[in-house]
Amino acid sequence: MPIVPPRLDDRNFEDLVEELLARIPAHTPEWTHARVGDPGRTLLELFAWLADTVLYRANLIPERQRLAFLKLLGIQMRPATAATGVVSVYAENPTPQSTQVLLPSTELKGPVTFETRTELTVLPLQAEAYYKRPITDSERKQMAGLLPGLSRVYGLGPRETASYYVTTPLFPNGAAESAGFDLVERTVDRCLWIALLAPEVKNTQDKDAMKKALAALRQELSTGSNGSPRLINVGVMPSIEVPALMEDIGPRARIPHQWEITGTVDAKGNPTYHPLTVSYDSTLGLTRRGVIHLLMPGTGIDAPPNEVRDDLKAGVGDRPPRLDDVNRAKRLVAWLRLRPTVKLSRLSLSWVGINAVEIEQLRTFAPLVLGQSDGAADQEMRLPTGSIERESFQLEVEEPGLGYRPWAAVEDLETAGRDAAVFRLDAEAGTVRFGNGMRGRIPSAGMRVRAARMRAGGGVAGNLPPGTLKSFGVNALTIDKKAPTITLKVEQSLPTLGGQDAETLTEAERRIPATLRHGQRAVTAEDYQWLASGSPGATPGRVEVLPRFKPHQRRENVPGVVSVMVLPPSNAFRAPNPRPDRPFLEAVHAHLDTRRPLATELYVIGCEYVPLGVATGITVREGFGRETVVNAVREALFRWLWPLPPGGPKGEGWPLARAVRDRELEVAIAQVPGVDTITGVRLFSAGTMVALSPAARQAAGVASVRIEVRPASSEAQKGPSGSALPALTSQATSNWKTLSPDPSMAVELVLRHWQLPELMAVVIDADGGLPEDLRGAPDPFGGSGPGGGVAVPVVPEVC
Repeated sequence: MPIVPPRLDDRNFEDLVEELLARIPAHTPEWTHARVGDPGRTLLELFAWLADTVLYRANLIPERQRLAFLKLLGIQMRPATAATGVVSVYAENPTPQSTQVLLPSTELKGPVTFETRTELTVLPLQAEAYYKRPITDSERKQMAGLLPGLSRVYGLGPRETASYYVTTPLFPNGAAESAGFDLVERTVDRCLWIALLAPEVKNTQDKDAMKKALAALRQELSTGSNGSPRLINVGVMPSIEVPALMEDIGPRARIPHQWEITGTVDAKGNPTYHPLTVSYDSTLGLTRRGVIHLLMPGTGIDAPPNEVRDDLKAGVGDRPPRLDDVNRAKRLVAWLRLRPTVKLSRLSLSWVGINAVEIEQLRTFAPLVLGQSDGAADQEMRLPTGSIERESFQLEVEEPGLGYRPWAAVEDLETAGRDAAVFRLDAEAGTVRFGNGMRGRIPSAGMRVRAARMRAGGGVAGNLPPGTLKSFGVNALTIDKKAPTITLKVEQSLPTLGGQDAETLTEAERRIPATLRHGQRAVTAEDYQWLASGSPGATPGRVEVLPRFKPHQRRENVPGVVSVMVLPPSNAFRAPNPRPDRPFLEAVHAHLDTRRPLATELYVIGCEYVPLGVATGITVREGFGRETVVNAVREALFRWLWPLPPGGPKGEGWPLARAVRDRELEVAIAQVPGVDTITGVRLFSAGTMVALSPAARQAAGVASVRIEVRPASSEAQKGPSGSALPALTSQATSNWKTLSPDPSMAVELVLRHWQLPELMAVVIDADGGLPEDLRGAPDPFGGSGPGGGVAVPVVPEVC
């Protein structure tokens, strides 16, 4: 029986009125008309209302006791988490000298308040990303007569191989590539090129206006008006990969790379490149979303000739890609190049842009006086808002003859010394508490207390889709107040992510048993599950603990090893199944790593999906729509094998280590309204099949075979997210092997403790036939390939 705090008195207003009316014959028998509206009846109802109010307050005593217990445990509710993002900033009508420098904490207009995290130099430039795309097989056939002539024109020797390419824009209009763009596989030179363009010149009468603008911009980019080198802020969003099951989750190694900008050509007409110094890098070496500050060279910025009449080898070899758009070529200030400095197998980016700055869903408050001390012990002062950023909060207390002095924040005042100038911050409630003179100093009576620096905000309201934030607030903070006023626009190409609401009182109360049980220490499997479920910055849809399992070698019963399997939430009920990306796993690992025993080897992993295809034959009952029933059967199968709640046989997701049985799938199909008969179910897979029990056993006259499928993990079968996926296409599905060619044989697809099924395709014959393959199954993934050699530009045919 569950333990439920009782109500001290469960009578309500109606009960009290009925009880009072029932006492009338015993106490006042002469009162025979206690009707609604009677003055006496009204007095009774008034008394019942007052009694109901008193009883309501009395029933709050159990809740008050729970809250007091929560306070004694020192459990504070978690504040809201601020969403973060990266935006680009551009001037609406820029001029060559219209560089603006925005200070940190500049406010952006939007549904919720966002502020910039760092200083931003807004250069009067426009940026467009390009790459050298290798020509396709069809283009090579069309240009078969042209390509040999290009090799002779450019003087390629017999040992030099030409890599023909087409200059192709990337991230057009600031749009991000959700699947990521791989510089290694999809370019001929493994480089990303960013064209820095001058704004359009409105003075069409001056023929040299563009040349003057380009010269002014190159000078502004080199040294600026104050003679010091400029910074260019480049925002980068690497594509989020799904780590492999055996991969360690921890700090990732930085990707060796180099940023360069083009300079003046040398005496032989070859381009020169200035390597740029990185002064700030929140991407941690292209491993996460952030901004890179590049220090420009003091002089020598230029763009190599782009016109073949000026330089025959424009765009050839190590030169920047040739721009065939005349208008863009005239506005070219310089080329910014990103290239890896070591041989990589993959370098995938989702978005790159200049004039970028990081933003977060917080609001900065100016120094604010909270009140005066009354000299009492255990004083508590309230801040103007809750959900305070703990790391940046600074409190100052006025001291006689010394002015304001900073005090330090501590987790527990009971551990403080007598004269320690400390306080305790409740970030969620927005309160500060001082000591009692024995544990922490008491602020002197009459002295003022102020928040010297305070930032507050956060919540799911800050998770905004791309294009939501478009401009700054009214008072944009710029360093040069005398600079001409220029309207700045915001371009938000990426969504803002990471916002979470503050913890509610009910959620905090649920943590009481877990806190008493594990004390923020992960010892038992239940401790790991509780702590992983409450990881800040990551909300798992499912958590499984695999004790003594080492994912690297797929070994079980390894002493001292704990693997925690987490899956992100998803309600898609379609392949691909939910896979945790690296930031998700890192957040859970960071939360658990500080709470594990010292001798425990901890791994936070996703799961290994075993690809599966299902073919079935059914007949539809009379009176039911054919397509409706077929779609319902397909939905039932996906839901039955789904790894998260409410999927699975029991609504908790498909259980770990539970075999997939074709007979159970038949039962799931039979439960769909409108299904009359089932011809059978066939299971397919593209992996290597191993029969665990080849000897068939007779069970009601039906043979049963247990089969394990080992999914392929080659690079060719990796999907766009980097996770191991089967090569499922309309042609390849027909080559998937059936686990049981004989429908009379019952099949069990055996799954290991770290495996879950992934239903990739369902084929249904509503005429009663049992399909023998998966022809016609949809293709959820796709792919492409690389190039190499001396880069040679070709001009694509256009109408």
